[in-house]
Amino acid sequence: MALRVASLEVCAGKADMKQASDVPVRAALCLMAMLAFVTILSQFFRSSLGVIGPEVIRELGLSSGELGLANASFFIALLLAQIPVGLAFDRIGPRLTVTLLSGFAVAGALLHTSVETACGLVASRFLLGLGCAASFMATIVLSTRWYAPSLWSTVLSWTFALSQLGIVLSGTPLAFVASQWGWRSAFIVAAALAALAGLLFWVLVRDYPPGVARPAAARLDDRPLAGLLQVLRTPGLYRVLALQLVAYSSIATVMGLWAGPYLFDVHELSPLARGNVLVAMAFAQTVGTLCYGPLDRLINSRKWLVMGGGSLSVMILLALAAVPKPSFAAALTLLILLCFIGSYGPVLVAHTRSLFPDHLAGRGATTGNIAQLLGSVGLPLTTGLLPLAFPSIGAGYAPAAYQLIFLFIAVCLAAGLACYGTAADSRPKEL
Repeated sequence: MALRVASLEVCAGKADMKQASDVPVRAALCLMAMLAFVTILSQFFRSSLGVIGPEVIRELGLSSGELGLANASFFIALLLAQIPVGLAFDRIGPRLTVTLLSGFAVAGALLHTSVETACGLVASRFLLGLGCAASFMATIVLSTRWYAPSLWSTVLSWTFALSQLGIVLSGTPLAFVASQWGWRSAFIVAAALAALAGLLFWVLVRDYPPGVARPAAARLDDRPLAGLLQVLRTPGLYRVLALQLVAYSSIATVMGLWAGPYLFDVHELSPLARGNVLVAMAFAQTVGTLCYGPLDRLINSRKWLVMGGGSLSVMILLALAAVPKPSFAAALTLLILLCFIGSYGPVLVAHTRSLFPDHLAGRGATTGNIAQLLGSVGLPLTTGLLPLAFPSIGAGYAPAAYQLIFLFIAVCLAAGLACYGTAADSRPKEL
């Protein structure tokens, strides 16, 4: 048996995508399994503060700003690593890059087990960010090398949907471990899994499909920074990047940072109850991601699919901001809908990837990710300061603070959509 994938054809020094060569099912499934493994770990690490946030705040004596900085430090590390990761992808390949960076993930997870101060938490999450800096970008680069362009959104949606298991693990399972043995113990297991992921990625993953050689353009590219400048001059790039700045970060900030404290302060949920809600949100995001995947081919438009999902997400955030303390049923429904509707990320990523030739795939993908990570740093830091405008309630924050947080995120997302709306469409059937 074989799967239809994309192969590379070199013509006049330029690598173009064409359909298709046959790749054994086993090789393609092995690739997807390993991409899922490393992205599951990345999602777990980036979301882990969501459910244990209140306990970490109390145990380490964190302010809202320190909690926001700790969460943002993961994304700061991702951001700082993107240009080196992009260059490494195009020079030495995703396989070696991911393997080497896994050592930082192991170190960061182990540091979590002994952290005692806000500075220590920031440092441990920074190391985790470095360790996960190549995970999702490897998914983009390798998927678009192994599969035909018309399937990019679908394949990315499958892999990204599987990655949501990391958010599930950071919900009820992490809450259970934290309540039984303390939140630090979970990171011992996470460190071992990060080491295993790095080893298996080296053993099992290949940078190109079987029988496909590295393109000449990549082999002869001796001026990697010139390639980066070529990426930055791509027509229409910045209109797409404007939405990448806020599309993922709007959902990640709610889900990974504020959902847990919001459910505790406003609705008084226990750790396990908060974990159950986060699992439901992760499940909704997984289902939404799978639903979005094939839709761009059905309507032959990536832009308008993204515009629809983004606009509905703004409306949901405004609904969360409208009432200081909605009923739990209403809050739960809105949070789950936000994760379902807001899971159009793979379609937006495919739109960005369609702008670049294959020999610039690494630098192109990481350039798009830089915008995404800037938002993932900026939104947690900014929203972390918003509760300071309101009187504190014990160890938590006032309901009005969460209203302002949701409103601010909605405004940022609406601004990104306004810029993206002027971009040229990306139509899968024209690729």
